[in-house]
This record gives sequence, structure tokens and C-alpha cells, in this order.
Amino acid sequence: MSLPEPHAGLVIRYAYLWKREFDAGRDEGTKDRPCAIVMSVIAEDGDKEVLVLPITHSPPANAADAIEIPTLTKNRLSLDSERSWIVITEANEFVWPGPDLRPVPGQDASTIVYGVLPPRFFAHVRDRFAERDRHEKSRRIKRSE
Repeated sequence: MSLPEPHAGLVIRYAYLWKREFDAGRDEGTKDRPCAIVMSVIAEDGDKEVLVLPITHSPPANAADAIEIPTLTKNRLSLDSERSWIVITEANEFVWPGPDLRPVPGQDASTIVYGVLPPRFFAHVRDRFAERDRHEKSRRIKRSE
């Protein structure tokens, strides 16, 4: 399987582990879902480290906790027609590629990518995540290899 280079704005399918699941003692996510890479860096040891934000159908209890994905963007990424939000209060960190990447349903089994968020929308997501993280540290789960 040929994997793409991870980069900010890429939307991948991933077995996301929610903070509440982690706190309950789980080390594996219960559902594969689209996730947006918000950051990708090369560590000192040469590993590619990524930070992903989950995409969910559940509306946030607080509107400041997530950003709704516009319908046109959802269509371009071939996501379903239900409303979806990118959660900015928590994230998973892992070394790329990691064991939790999953194939996109209905695509070739080697396809883990839905597509890329439009630059302006991604910049909005990134900036809101960074601003929130400065004021109230995001809950990050460091995933094992």
C-alpha cells in the first residue's frame, strides 16, 4: 500500500480514540472516522508526527468547541450528507503512518484519504484550534505504535 505524505489539511480515515474512551481505560477507538490533520512535523529522530482532529456528526454542546464543515466541502470530500463538525477541543497524536489508519469505505482498500480541506477553511480550523489551545490546553491523546 502506498501512503501519502501527511500534511496539514489532509482528511484521513482513522480509528480515533476520544479522551472519554481513554479515561475509561481504552487504548483503541471504537469507531473509524474521518479526521483532519492539523499539524505534521518531522521529529528530531526523523519520525513524522501528526496531530489529528476528529470529525463527528454530533453537534457540540458548546458552539465554540467545534467547526461545522460546509456542505460543499463535505460533497467534495465525498462525506455523507449529514451535518458534521471538526472538534477543536481534543486531538490524537501519532507517528505516521501508525496502526490506526483505515481504508475509506467504498474506495480501493489502499485508500485512506478523503481529500484536502480548502485552504481558507483549513486556516480557519487551524487558527481556532491554536487559539483555543493557547487559552485552554486541548486534550491530547498520544497513541502508541
